[in-house]
Amino acid sequence: MVFAFLLVAAVGCGTTAALTYRAARSAILEQTQNTAVSAFREQVDALNISLPLGEDELRDSLQSIARQGKSRAWRVYAEYGSLRVSSTDRPESTVLTPELRARAHGREGTPHTAFQRVVKNGTPYLTIGVPALFRLHADKTIDPRPTGLVLYAVMELREEEANVEAMLTAARDGALPALAVALIPALLAARGVLRPVRELRAAAHSMGRGRLDTRIHAKGSDELADLARTFNESAAELERSVAELRRAEARARRFASDVSHELRTPLAGMLAVTEVLDEDAGTLDSDTARAVRLISAETVKLAVLVEDLMEISRFDARAAELHTDEVDVADCVRRTLAGRHWTDPRQVHAALGEGIRARLDPRRFDVVVANLVGNALRHGEPLVTVRVYVDDEPGPDGRGTLVVQVSDRGPGIHPDVLPHVFERFYKADPARARSAGSGLGLAITQENVRLHGGTVDAANHPAGGAVFTVRIPL
Repeated sequence: MVFAFLLVAAVGCGTTAALTYRAARSAILEQTQNTAVSAFREQVDALNISLPLGEDELRDSLQSIARQGKSRAWRVYAEYGSLRVSSTDRPESTVLTPELRARAHGREGTPHTAFQRVVKNGTPYLTIGVPALFRLHADKTIDPRPTGLVLYAVMELREEEANVEAMLTAARDGALPALAVALIPALLAARGVLRPVRELRAAAHSMGRGRLDTRIHAKGSDELADLARTFNESAAELERSVAELRRAEARARRFASDVSHELRTPLAGMLAVTEVLDEDAGTLDSDTARAVRLISAETVKLAVLVEDLMEISRFDARAAELHTDEVDVADCVRRTLAGRHWTDPRQVHAALGEGIRARLDPRRFDVVVANLVGNALRHGEPLVTVRVYVDDEPGPDGRGTLVVQVSDRGPGIHPDVLPHVFERFYKADPARARSAGSGLGLAITQENVRLHGGTVDAANHPAGGAVFTVRIPL
């Protein structure tokens, strides 16, 4: 906007100055020109010379005319046949052009008064050519005859040129203050536009940082004020929607947590009863024994689901805490495999780097390893390999990284499923309504790794099988 204001002001001042300069220059030069031409023609008409011409007599007449020059002294030259005489010490002038001589002598018609502005060596001149005429009769209606004598006047226009330059300088000097004056409303107008835009940008940044109660003070009735009011309305609606979503999310978390807590007590009783029934299942008939074992298995699954739901609710409520200790990572992994009876070397192979110590929450790290290995055994194919090593390349905090990698030799994970494997209750095969797990294992694994400040990702090995990689800063 500032540039536009200054451009308009510059164009206006430049146009005005150019037109003023042109008009003033024409007026000054035309006035000088008309005065000089009229005065010189009068002097030539009043000239009283007898023919044939005498050189001395003609020179005296030319000097007399030169002294009477208007508006300043002239240099007068005369041409008559081959005779060349002037009021100066040079008989001819280099300023006079062939075009002026042709018009004054009448080589292309009747001789007549002619004038021309010429610049010679950087100096401007006014040149005038007037033929000397004589009348055969006193009747002025009869055209006079040319005598063959042509007089020329040469006058410098330095003074007029200086006046024109002074006017140009004045116009230019007047344009600079005009630009400075135009800068003030330009800045005011730009500020009037940019201020609400800056406020809108600051409000958008504030909302982006989570402050949904941000509003803009809207005043006036222009487009920017309408934009500010629209922004406020959108922000208010967004705040209402987000508040409602948060309330709904809080209700859902509280519901899952409350249900999980309420189910723990009856589930504990059910587990105790099913254990007793499992012990006596061998004494029952086959149908009853099969039903008892089915109830027992489903009760165990339900207990696992409830525990997983409670764990997820703690993560959602940000109530999960780390209780870290410095541990030997290889020992932790061995205890996890032994506690789940995954010690068959044909099923699970452990390639553990010895002497790796890290500050971890042993319980949560146990859950991470158990979930990954159990997931590989359920959905992949043996041999499942657990590798533990340290990546010495410094991370963002300048420290090395503990890497735990679990891979299998199964069919791998379908590319469409890879982005969703850590989502809650996600099933790779929608037709499978039931599965051996709760559908929350990988989600809990990801949350536990995040608590340690690490990451976990899933990929397919080029040779086949799925690979889950956990990275935790040491």
